[in-house]
Amino acid sequence: TATLLLSRCLLKMVKENIVIPEDILSFCCNGLQGSTSPPRAQEPGELEEAPGAMASPSPPRNPTEVQMSQLVLPCHTNHRNELSTGQLLKWIDTAACLSAERHAGCPCVTASMDDIYFEHTISVGQVVNIKAKVNRAFNSSMEVGIQVSYEDLCSGKHCSICKAYATFVAQDPSGGKVKLKLLTPQTEEEKIEHSIAAERRRMRLVHKDTLKDLLTRSPRETELETRDGSAAVPAEKTRVESVELVLPPHANHQGNTFGGQIMAWMENVATIAASRLCHAHPTLRAIEMFHFRGPSQVGDRLVLKAIVNNAFKNSMEVGVCAEAYGQEMSVSRRHINSAFMTFEVLDPEGRPRTLPMVAPEPGDGERRYREASARKKIRLDRKYVVSCKQTEVPLSVPWDQSNKVYLSYNNVSALKMLVAKANWALAREKEKVRMYTLEEDKFLSFRIEMSVRIAAGQAFSLLSDLRRRHEWDSHYASAELVQQVDNDDMIYHVVSQTLSCENKPQDFVILASRRKPCSKGDPYVVAFRSVTLPSHPASAGFTRGETLCSGFCIWPESEEMSKVAYYNQATPGYLNYVTTNVAGLSSNFCATFEACEKFLLKNKEHLIVQL
Repeated sequence: TATLLLSRCLLKMVKENIVIPEDILSFCCNGLQGSTSPPRAQEPGELEEAPGAMASPSPPRNPTEVQMSQLVLPCHTNHRNELSTGQLLKWIDTAACLSAERHAGCPCVTASMDDIYFEHTISVGQVVNIKAKVNRAFNSSMEVGIQVSYEDLCSGKHCSICKAYATFVAQDPSGGKVKLKLLTPQTEEEKIEHSIAAERRRMRLVHKDTLKDLLTRSPRETELETRDGSAAVPAEKTRVESVELVLPPHANHQGNTFGGQIMAWMENVATIAASRLCHAHPTLRAIEMFHFRGPSQVGDRLVLKAIVNNAFKNSMEVGVCAEAYGQEMSVSRRHINSAFMTFEVLDPEGRPRTLPMVAPEPGDGERRYREASARKKIRLDRKYVVSCKQTEVPLSVPWDQSNKVYLSYNNVSALKMLVAKANWALAREKEKVRMYTLEEDKFLSFRIEMSVRIAAGQAFSLLSDLRRRHEWDSHYASAELVQQVDNDDMIYHVVSQTLSCENKPQDFVILASRRKPCSKGDPYVVAFRSVTLPSHPASAGFTRGETLCSGFCIWPESEEMSKVAYYNQATPGYLNYVTTNVAGLSSNFCATFEACEKFLLKNKEHLIVQL
């Protein structure tokens, strides 16, 4: 009502040639539909706050951070008076793009949007708050992290909606890529996101290979699920094809079709396809990565296609793609984007309903049916390995080819998160060896570091091979390479010299994940965590031990000097040993690290000869 009255007043002022004050115009442009908040410049003559006016100074704000607040109006909603997911995707893409361009200083285009899981729906009258900031800049691309929450203005309640990661590419006026400046993280949270961004980038690049590998090892025959009380619906009946003409309002400030608009159109046709299967109004729960393969411009025709690939008991996957062509139909269509969306149908109590089965078409339909099952398994593996809190899952996660990418990601990212923590306290120092501790929640972590006269790459090569660990670590009896997963990931069976409380030696099955620096300033990383292998079950002769998060980080200090640091998040069985060293009642840690230095110095010459 206020918006309507203000609009009428403005229209009357225009008709009567009354000058509208600039502050009212600014409010109308930014305040009614939503606003983004760049850092506010201090006005001339404005007084600074007196020292001590605030209890504690706030941390420096990330210069790439963009905040957007949008009031959900009826025009933004679907039939349930809830915010349309397509509209939300537009806002997310806009905020992320503004953040990317703030860092790049030039136009940026959306390259991809990672998987998004929607936790709640948003109703009319509530406010959507979006915060976007660049986590890390690579060569010509950058990762933008987006946090979305809603605010109920009446109750004051705030609730998280989703978290997303988008990749943007900076472009010059001719469409060429622009080399980006590096981004220096300031806060602990920013340092963690900056460090893990490289691992997320690696996971994106191997996602397709993971799917292909899983399908190769799966049975070729399509096995249809039997579900009581429902007949299979032919997938062809859910097929949707729609065309959209790209008009100037659909384009961004560079003349290309707005990425958020394409995503919104894709969500629309996917919803129609899902509705044709269940004859009800579905709710979008997850989107698997949007990947933009090329641009489209004003005047293009966008053909949007969607079909239900597979229907599980309480959810269905809809595949959707976007193709573009110009005025001439004879010209082949350009593939613009593809995505897979997961829908549920809720009953009046908000519980997922059982869905009818889908009968895939022969050929491509059966392929899509199998791929949907594989993607569901990957999503479940990823959700278990990556998303769950460490205190809520077993230390040893079952190893499987389908989850190897996400276990490796979790292994490295957990170590990087530990490294980025800010509250490390120096506990002991003996000669060149320094020992730090970190007390956090239920965990006691420790870090041991020293500088060694060896090139970082050489130290990385020697320390990443657990088969040589016994040469300097007296706790290791042997380490057998069980599986060479790839060039960066290996699984070892380790036998320890340490006896358990049962007076038996301990053994471990450990995933070792190694990473070379992604860019200047990054360390070499060797991360360890326990996994479970069917070929190596726990045996009566050993007590099966577990490691939650441990590993090495190696920073080059010069061409011949490196800082070598070992991190360990101590498990209960290891805790007494850690606290004994921290308290100064034992020097085993220092002695072991000194032995590590001697091992590195002794073997670096042999390594040079081998190279």
